[in-house]
Amino acid sequence: MPKLNLAISDDEIGWAQSRVAAGEFASIDAHFSQLAWRDRTEAEEAAWLQDAIDKGLASGVDGRTSAQMFSDIRTKYLGQNG
Repeated sequence: MPKLNLAISDDEIGWAQSRVAAGEFASIDAHFSQLAWRDRTEAEEAAWLQDAIDKGLASGVDGRTSAQMFSDIRTKYLGQNG
């Protein structure tokens, strides 16, 4: 696996060492690997959510009342008008 040198503060090193000492991570490398993975996952989830928001905003406004929407949904999925 490629190596990467990071310039981080003594406080950050101490924090990572304390997490390793507590048994939460096998090594400082494992701790920073987890941080990078979490950052990537959160960015991907945020992109997915932003895409869903953009699609919703682009879809426009439905002129029906909420009661009519629910009635239409019941009719479509339950075959009843209610």
